[in-house]
Amino acid sequence: MSLAAAGAAYGARRSLGYMAGLAFGMLVVMTAVATGVVGMLLTVPGVAPLAAIGAVVYFVYLAWRIATAPPLAERSAAGQAPSIVPGLALSLTNPKGYAAMLALFSGHVIVRERLLADAALKIAVTMAIIVLVNIAWLLVGAGLARYLRSPRASRILNLAFAALLLVSAVALLPL
Repeated sequence: MSLAAAGAAYGARRSLGYMAGLAFGMLVVMTAVATGVVGMLLTVPGVAPLAAIGAVVYFVYLAWRIATAPPLAERSAAGQAPSIVPGLALSLTNPKGYAAMLALFSGHVIVRERLLADAALKIAVTMAIIVLVNIAWLLVGAGLARYLRSPRASRILNLAFAALLLVSAVALLPL
């Protein structure tokens, strides 16, 4: 969603840094999961709930930014597009990414008896998929930009995206 929004607001080319940050962040997540760092951290008492609360706080902040963003028609074409840092931060704080990678690395073996080759292949294939899907979202957003120039349509989309992000944040709360 965030790549589509960036593509719509700033164009595909100006949003490539953000896309790179998202991809690099997922590479870091995959590496941390594959090496067992995430598993080790989750065994420390209190870390899992603290991480979940931190992610919720970040998601609420992002939802606020999305909900209060001006409609596309009001944004300046010269405005600063999101860079690699926000993309990296979003990937590193997205618990759904960690959960997906934990499932991938713990539940499936592609190369038996060679753990490093297995992890490398999983990372390579997953990164290829991530890059292709991210390019598609970026292009979809850029293609839809002309339809979102209406202040009303843009405001509705901003509020809908913010609400969806809040719903996903509530799902992360430790119960």
